[in-house]
Amino acid sequence: MDVFEAIKSRRSNGLVSDKPVPKEIIDKILEAGTWAPSHFKTEPWKFFVLTGEGRLALGKVLAEIAKRDMENPLSETNQKKLEKICEKPLRAPVVMTVAVEPNLKSEKVIIQEEYGAVYAAIQNMLLAAHALGLGGYWRTGKPTYDPLMKELFGLSEKGEVLGFLYFGYTKREMAAGKRRPYEEVTKWLTSNSDFDEL
Repeated sequence: MDVFEAIKSRRSNGLVSDKPVPKEIIDKILEAGTWAPSHFKTEPWKFFVLTGEGRLALGKVLAEIAKRDMENPLSETNQKKLEKICEKPLRAPVVMTVAVEPNLKSEKVIIQEEYGAVYAAIQNMLLAAHALGLGGYWRTGKPTYDPLMKELFGLSEKGEVLGFLYFGYTKREMAAGKRRPYEEVTKWLTSNSDFDEL
C-alpha cells in the first residue's frame, strides 16, 4: 500500500473480530513504531502488548479508576457499569499500550519533544496496522493518565501512558474520510511583509 493511500484511507475502526493476530504482524507494527523520529535519538517509547488474559488486568484498573467517581459503586447499576468497563479491553484481540519514558539525561532534551516522538510512533503503528490489513483505533481519555495506570505498567515517575491501540481484523469497511482542504489551514510566507498579515 502506497504511503499516501495509507494516510488517506486509514480510519478508526473499533468493530473487529476476535480472530487472533499473528505475532509476525504484531512485530511489524511494533517495529514501525521504533522508526519514528526522536530528537537526540532518545527513542523514549515503551510498548506493552496485551493479548488473551493479559487484557484483563487493564480492564480491572479501568474499573478501579471508574469506581472513584461513583457515589455507590456497590449498587446494582454501578456493578453492571463496572463489569462493562472490565470487559472493554476484550473488544479487540490485541491491545498495545504505548507509553513515554522521557530520556532526560542531557539538558538539551525537552520533555515536550519526548512526547512528540511517541505520538509520531503511534501514528507509524496505526498506519502500519492499516497497511497490514488490520482495523484499529487509538484510545485515550482521563483514565489513561491516572497514576494507577502508570503503576500497572511499571513506569517511572516521569513516565506516562499515552494511549491504547486496539487492533484486530475488521468486521466492516469504513466510509471514506473527509478533511478540510489543506489550503484552509496553510499560509505561505515568502517575504518579511507576509508576517505583518498574520
